[in-house]
Amino acid sequence: MTLYVYAITGKEHPHRLDGLQGVGSHPAPVRTVTAGLLSAVISDVSEEIRPKRRDLQAHQEVQERLMADAVVLPLQFGYIAPDEQTVRQALEENPDAYLATLERLDGCAEYHARATQADEDELLRRILRDSPEARELNERIRSGAQDPQLPLALGELVAREVQERQDALATGLVHALAPYAREHATRPPSPPDFLNLSLLVPHERKDDLLAAQAGLTAQIDDGVDFRLTGPLPPYSFVQ
Repeated sequence: MTLYVYAITGKEHPHRLDGLQGVGSHPAPVRTVTAGLLSAVISDVSEEIRPKRRDLQAHQEVQERLMADAVVLPLQFGYIAPDEQTVRQALEENPDAYLATLERLDGCAEYHARATQADEDELLRRILRDSPEARELNERIRSGAQDPQLPLALGELVAREVQERQDALATGLVHALAPYAREHATRPPSPPDFLNLSLLVPHERKDDLLAAQAGLTAQIDDGVDFRLTGPLPPYSFVQ
């Protein structure tokens, strides 16, 4: 029977899995396979697993149940093994690395910080107000100047200003939030976001992080949507 693997934990994890059903059109109970000091959390599957809403939710429910009790090394959605022996071999091949990662993640959860320019018109107004060059180009266009290069020049200038402002804001947010995390990682954002920041935050710093986020939100210019989500399983920090 093919197995779906959700996570790796220490052997002593409570594994409160009663009532949890796994992924797939015929969900099986979630259970564990143990080798040495490690356990893998698994369920039986009889089909190819695709990222459907129900299966994504089942995967996440397992992670959240595990994370509520002790440190967990979450696997990304879709990890399949052919049988229990293969899972045990994987745990036995590199136990020190798994245990070191569990120790590194212990007492932490992941938080995501993202920022989006929600009101582009507001940003354009600010650029026209702050940039004499942009304001002059805009006034010449509005006055009826026929030079076809003017709109292109204004567009390039505005695009450059937008990028510079968003880069500066993203850098400032990273510097402001990183001190609350044990580790942090920035990744290329998916438009329309201009910030994609993952934070590995100790549980005792959660309230400090949320307070900092609230303060930053109050300081950020109108038109920027700054949001923080978590606590989440620490996917971004599994190595």
